Amino acid sequence: MLEFPHDVHTHTIYSDGIGDVGEMVAEAERRGLKLLGISDHSHYLTGKAMRRYIREIREWGTESGIAVLAGIEANILPSGIDLPLYASSELDYIIASVHEWLEGPSQYIELVKTALLDDDVDVIGHFGANFPYIGFPSAEEINEVLELAEAKGKAFEISSRYRVPEVNFVRECIRRGIKLVFASDAHRPRDVGNVSWSERVFKKAGGSKEDLLFGEFL
Repeated sequence: MLEFPHDVHTHTIYSDGIGDVGEMVAEAERRGLKLLGISDHSHYLTGKAMRRYIREIREWGTESGIAVLAGIEANILPSGIDLPLYASSELDYIIASVHEWLEGPSQYIELVKTALLDDDVDVIGHFGANFPYIGFPSAEEINEVLELAEAKGKAFEISSRYRVPEVNFVRECIRRGIKLVFASDAHRPRDVGNVSWSERVFKKAGGSKEDLLFGEFL
């Protein structure tokens, strides 16, 4: 049983998932979550699809006994995040993640810094998932990211799918007052709420409810 039962990184048939919103909500309820965030990929959602997506999440949130938030996972590009300007005001939160294949860690860090400077971004997704393949950034680069996140009031997700970031990074977030969220990155209903790794790392780092971005729902 989770002490902080929430999952804010999930995907449905609105992008590359295989369950609909209702199925994801039902699984969250079955697993005893208090908060579920739907965060489909931004590049699948344009125009009417975006409005239909948000409307359906709102409808399920009204019917469900748990909190259901409308989020999105945007791609971080050199030019910024790929999200229409109108959408940010209609969503509850925005995750920004690096999905591009890069040649080295410095490129990755620069993309993350671009997202941290964007007023619409709330959470950095699966920070460090690329490092085993492109190399690890320097301690100075990591510190730059932490300083910017602290200054801009951004959060990081603790990803159970990718098992990042590592515990010392999470501990430093807590020390600096940088908020955190749990993330399964579920692409099918049965994976909703698979955030045990996230909670273990969070608690090992000394986290409490006050250190979570959406702690008021828990």
